[in-house]
Amino acid sequence: MADQFFLEVVTPQKAIVSEEIKSISAPGSEGEFCALKGHTTFLTSLKIGAVRYEDASGKETILFVNNGFAEVLPDKVTILAESAERREDINLSRAQEAQSRAERRLSDKAADTDIVRAQAALQRALFRLKVAGTN
Repeated sequence: MADQFFLEVVTPQKAIVSEEIKSISAPGSEGEFCALKGHTTFLTSLKIGAVRYEDASGKETILFVNNGFAEVLPDKVTILAESAERREDINLSRAQEAQSRAERRLSDKAADTDIVRAQAALQRALFRLKVAGTN
């Protein structure tokens, strides 16, 4: 128990994680960061990617996160994400459809295509598939 700290991962829709953990790594906007109990306090923005943490029993869990913020305190990490999903909750067919749709938009090169939005959609789909273990 002495080496554990609390993790909360919250989206606008619901709380995804609320439990004691041993370690965490997350995709900070300036690079991936890792934290253990007693870590120096900091606040960072997050980019699209995977959050990995080891729970109190030693099991590794992987989450997909879509942007947001992380607050790291010596005894708690709070992640506020635009969206987040546990690996087992990722809908593979939906992620594959989103990937195809984004790739079509990018290859069509239509004048009304929002390239930045299509690239972000493709990145989200690819990371969801990666976290789910299919890519």
